[in-house]
Amino acid sequence: MVGLLGAPFGLEGCIKVRSLSGETAHIVRLRRVLLRRDGGERFFEVEGVDKKGESLVIKLKGVDSPEAARSLKGAEIVTGRENAAPLGPEEYYIGDLQGIAVVSQDGEVLGRVADVLEGGGGELVEVRLPSGELRLVPFRKEFFGDVSPEQGRAVLLCRWILEGGV
Repeated sequence: MVGLLGAPFGLEGCIKVRSLSGETAHIVRLRRVLLRRDGGERFFEVEGVDKKGESLVIKLKGVDSPEAARSLKGAEIVTGRENAAPLGPEEYYIGDLQGIAVVSQDGEVLGRVADVLEGGGGELVEVRLPSGELRLVPFRKEFFGDVSPEQGRAVLLCRWILEGGV
């Protein structure tokens, strides 16, 4: 998922887009997108993507009025990894983190990453414990050491943080 559709823009069916990564160059290059909303999915050809002031605006083929654009508000823009924003050092795609083991410094499996959520002060890793309970851990260097989706694990530096409730 690279972005979310927002409010209509103008009278010709254009729609504001919020990039989930903060980057926009990869969205501007899109020529076809899968939109996901309310459990349904639909492909659209992209007629164009432009910057309009501070906003990014997309025009989809067949969406030609503000009413049609409004009906897509909240849809997720889903695309393949080849069209996703490039990663910087120590950046990860959420999909690569989901399901990896959260381990102690001595290798004991403490849980698994269920999801990564946006928080007011940054991302929060939702850890599912073996009991099924969920715990939230700030995704910061003070709490996580080596994070390796390739090896299927993230090292938790502060085991005590899993002791409290969500």
